[in-house]
Amino acid sequence: MELAEIRKKIDEIDGQLLTLFCRRMDLVKQVAEYKMEHDMEIFHPQREEAILEKTAAEAEAGYEEYAVGFFREVMRISRGMQQKMIDEAKRDI
Repeated sequence: MELAEIRKKIDEIDGQLLTLFCRRMDLVKQVAEYKMEHDMEIFHPQREEAILEKTAAEAEAGYEEYAVGFFREVMRISRGMQQKMIDEAKRDI
């Protein structure tokens, strides 16, 4: 397969990833709203560790480390958005 073809396939997958990422972040907003309503902490290390363990177990052989890193970063970004939402809500009070 030519490099241009490979890159085209990567671009297609990136588009799908972006769509899924945005859908995930929409749900993260809902999580932040729930946490604000119930006065809950943003970071739940046990939940994140369970997700990372499951990710490592389900990743294809040879990709475990990278899959865990990917999800760790997604969760970091999600926590950041939740924190921003909560901080902005507190400022508006």
